Amino acid sequence: MEKLDTHRVLFCIGINQNFMDAPAAEMKDVWQAFSQMMQNVDELPGVTILGIMDDDRLQVGAAAAAPWMAYIMADVPDIETVIAACNFFRTIPVGDGTYKLWKYCKVEARIGRKLVVPE
Repeated sequence: MEKLDTHRVLFCIGINQNFMDAPAAEMKDVWQAFSQMMQNVDELPGVTILGIMDDDRLQVGAAAAAPWMAYIMADVPDIETVIAACNFFRTIPVGDGTYKLWKYCKVEARIGRKLVVPE
């Protein structure tokens, strides 16, 4: 079996009902925290974000399971970095910091490898 130098990771992000129930000002704070999370993932050493997709046009409401609401596909150097990316949901404050991002959304990481189309 070949040794992988990176992992292809799909971060699947679901929006919780807490976000849907929040007033507009709180939703804005969540969006700012969400933006911070995406920037933090992008700044992790060795991470290359390949694409980000938002499924908000064809899915409305909370996403408790697949299909998720948003996806980040990235090449990540190791499992510890995947864990660090997921941990941003636990640590990034929303608004005044009473709550963290994971009150409003969740993440599940799917780890695989790059699939090359045969010639």
